[in-house]
Amino acid sequence: MSKIWTKKPMSAFENDMKSSQLKRVLGKWSLTAIGIGAIIGGGIFVLTGTGAYYHAGPALAISFIIAGIACIFAALCYSEFASILPVEGSAYAYAYGTVGEIFAWIIGWGLILEYAMGSMTVAVSWSGYFNKLLKMFGIHLPDYLTSDPASYAGEGFAMNLPAFLIVLFVIGILIKGTKEAAKTNNLIVIMKVSAVLFVIIAGVFFINTANWDPFIPAPAMVKEGENMKEAYGVQGIISGAAAIFFAYIGFDAVSTQAGEAINPKKDVPFAIIVSLLVCTVLYILVSLVLTGMMHYSDFDPQGKYPDAIKAPVAYAFEIAGQGWAGYIITIAATVGLVSVLMVMIMGQSRIFLGMSKDGLIPKLFSDVHPVRKTPAKSLMLLGIVIATIAALTPISKLADMTSFGTLFAFTMVCVAVWILRKKEPQLPRTFKVPALPVIATLGICINVYLIWNLSHEAKYLSLGWLVLGVLIYFTYSLKNSKLHKVGYGETFKAEQEPLDKPDLDL
Repeated sequence: MSKIWTKKPMSAFENDMKSSQLKRVLGKWSLTAIGIGAIIGGGIFVLTGTGAYYHAGPALAISFIIAGIACIFAALCYSEFASILPVEGSAYAYAYGTVGEIFAWIIGWGLILEYAMGSMTVAVSWSGYFNKLLKMFGIHLPDYLTSDPASYAGEGFAMNLPAFLIVLFVIGILIKGTKEAAKTNNLIVIMKVSAVLFVIIAGVFFINTANWDPFIPAPAMVKEGENMKEAYGVQGIISGAAAIFFAYIGFDAVSTQAGEAINPKKDVPFAIIVSLLVCTVLYILVSLVLTGMMHYSDFDPQGKYPDAIKAPVAYAFEIAGQGWAGYIITIAATVGLVSVLMVMIMGQSRIFLGMSKDGLIPKLFSDVHPVRKTPAKSLMLLGIVIATIAALTPISKLADMTSFGTLFAFTMVCVAVWILRKKEPQLPRTFKVPALPVIATLGICINVYLIWNLSHEAKYLSLGWLVLGVLIYFTYSLKNSKLHKVGYGETFKAEQEPLDKPDLDL
């Protein structure tokens, strides 16, 4: 059983960096755009309505602040790791080099949950906005081509065709090359950040401050589906922070691209922190504007504006008599969600790449195209799975599962960076977390607390996913791990002892 705690030596990571077939084409601003591209999406265009009505009311802005603070603690820890281990694999790789293989596997398995569920959720969200956009121009797709079989009210065949096709479209861009995908993402990010700034600036003129009174509504029961739940008050703010945490997944996607960064030790920490700070400020401002334009109770799906909760920002302008703004916002959301999907699938494939290179999942996932220098086979397989499930499965409840995977990974990173600082203080770090014991402790506590505040269903399903992952590890991964193979493990045997200062510069 001691094998499961084997750590991957730093010299093995250094060897991975030198032998990597991926092209180093991403500068700090491209990396920052990847972070912003992943973060700005469903959080602003979808979750603001559900967060305001089902959780916090106008105090949703405080929920975004709490979630942002939780991310800042984790982001600082991610940044220190990225300055030490600038390789693909994100938190999985960090844990492998510091705590041990079983710990790394569990984190990697959690990240798979985060990115897979996130990609499917975004694909279906994109389909909703795309259909809204088509209707604005008088085009109506039949329901059986825009609904999954479980949600389709009619009889016979049904699938969410737009969700299926957008995944395949994004896969095509990613297979073509990382540089091309980054350029596409940069253009989309410029467009949707401009749209968000438009919402903030234009919306200020339609704020009714009476909608903020009271800013923290008294606790009350609201109907969600067939059930009643407690909302508002301090508990509503906390549950709101847990629910909207889905909006923040993405800044860790920057660390999955470290293997393609030109100067990863400096640029990855920069991109992680800057993208998170920019998006947190934008989220807070948009939530304040939105709850100022519309009373939080008007997002009730059973109320006078039943569709407002599906596209809250667009409806806020329509109700304010500025329907023309709805076109701008809907177009921005439709295009903007493409970059979110792009970054999530890209991040998923790089985590698979790191795990496959270590032998923990099949070699297929680490095959790199000889010309395009992208993991094309992995991307194609991912595309088929994500597109199919998104087209055929109702996944409205899976945002919480995505949040679980994210919060779990963030907690483990805070633990692992503290362990590494204690065990290997001599390692060169171009970025160091200030007051690490305080930051790591706060990060662990707030992320665990937010996990506790997720829905029971999400926690049970996520626990089942982790149990499945452990079974796969002991039946496949442990037997095929390269660290346990004769020859490979011996090469780095000396590295299992405390390290001298290794040269990890690229």
